[in-house]
Amino acid sequence: MRVLFIGDIVGSMGREMVEEYLPRLKKKYQIDVVIVNGENAAAGRGITKKIYQDLLYMGVDVVTMGNHTWDQKEIFDFIDDVDYLIRPANFSKDAPGRGMTSISKSGTTLSVINLHGRTFLPPHDDPFEKVAELMEEAKKISPLVFVDFHAEATSEKMAIGWFLDGKASAVVGTHTHIQTADNRILPQGTAYITDVGMTGPYDAILGMKKEDVLYRFQTNLPARFEVPKAGRKMLSGVVIDIDDVTGKSNSIERVYINEDSPFQN
Repeated sequence: MRVLFIGDIVGSMGREMVEEYLPRLKKKYQIDVVIVNGENAAAGRGITKKIYQDLLYMGVDVVTMGNHTWDQKEIFDFIDDVDYLIRPANFSKDAPGRGMTSISKSGTTLSVINLHGRTFLPPHDDPFEKVAELMEEAKKISPLVFVDFHAEATSEKMAIGWFLDGKASAVVGTHTHIQTADNRILPQGTAYITDVGMTGPYDAILGMKKEDVLYRFQTNLPARFEVPKAGRKMLSGVVIDIDDVTGKSNSIERVYINEDSPFQN
């Protein structure tokens, strides 16, 4: 099974990049399953039902979330009713929604787990304990298991990667919006990257208007960060090839598209 994961979609410009490039990426890499992180898809904060449905229409199979999961209040009205939108599994047991889902393509099933880090972020349940529990459940379904770990600290992401080496097919980091160059296959067959990066405004700071962020840094005064609605755009992702029988990964390749690094068919 070949999986395309697209990193943190930010606002309308991020959604436009998915719509424009997803068909071309699926054709070039012969993709079976598409997973995206959508926690910033609605103007940089959360996701709406319409955006979720639009992403599925574009060809996305599973949408993962993160620390902005609850920013759009309407999510409480629909998250329990949809099959392919998951929020971090180590949120409170009282939180609506689910932290794992499964998708089947051409007779092969992939389970997808979403986790949230605890370092430099609001406290949640132990992601190590939670993912160990979910791995047992997932392995009853299929040996193919994909994990999106939405976390701030690179050390915490690497720790999860090593913790799951030989157990998960892939562990990818999200949240920091900067694509790292450490994609690799760990010794026991788990594909790993510390952060996939973001998809959205290119001439911005982590997807937000650079003027707003610069003002905050230069003055140390409050500033509301907003997502640009026009300008140059980028897409960050990874393509992971997973053995259908063993669940081990054979390769992980970074994808990075912008006007300075155009898409090559």
